[in-house]
Amino acid sequence: MLASPGSAGSVECPHQPRCPAAADADRDAARTVASHPEQGWSRLCNGVLLFEDLGELLPAGGVIAPRRAAFAGVAA
Repeated sequence: MLASPGSAGSVECPHQPRCPAAADADRDAARTVASHPEQGWSRLCNGVLLFEDLGELLPAGGVIAPRRAAFAGVAA
């Protein structure tokens, strides 16, 4: 299990200015601390797991549904 910022045993965000918290609306602006494009996900400094379909798993277990459908009409 991943420790979330602010939880026991976690490291506070070392960046200045601090990364947005996982509960903030701009949580995706946090820095990437682990990237696994071959598996389709990245871990952000605030503990959010960001998936390539733009879905998110929050440190407390919450889920943000994938937003890929929002881009379906955009030509590649």
